[in-house]
Amino acid sequence: MHADRTLARVLEEHLTGWARDNDVTVEIWALPARDVPAEVTGALLATLEEALSNVLRHSGADVVSVAVTLGQAGLRMTVSDNGAGLYGSAVGRGVAAMRGHFAGVGGTLSVKGVPGGGTTVTGTVPIGRLGR
Repeated sequence: MHADRTLARVLEEHLTGWARDNDVTVEIWALPARDVPAEVTGALLATLEEALSNVLRHSGADVVSVAVTLGQAGLRMTVSDNGAGLYGSAVGRGVAAMRGHFAGVGGTLSVKGVPGGGTTVTGTVPIGRLGR
């Protein structure tokens, strides 16, 4: 990340560009007020990219909501869409990659969907893994 670009700014620029390029509305619900270590930023961005790719490949959604917060418990990323949802368990290379990104920085990731009601990807990294 460039020195004059905060994590919040990088996320906002990425999401705005992705929405424009893919004709999908992105609602940004929250962005972090502080930066996190570079390896956590990398895991977050890689996971976000995979989640957005899954929206295009599988969901048929026209709205994606994103929130990234940083609080006393740690970092939390939520990506929700209004697409087709999941029928059965979330499996596949993309889900494994997202889980791997978060596990690599000491976090966890879940994918939950409702058939016909969208999918939500939630990743968390405990505060102890953020060097704070």
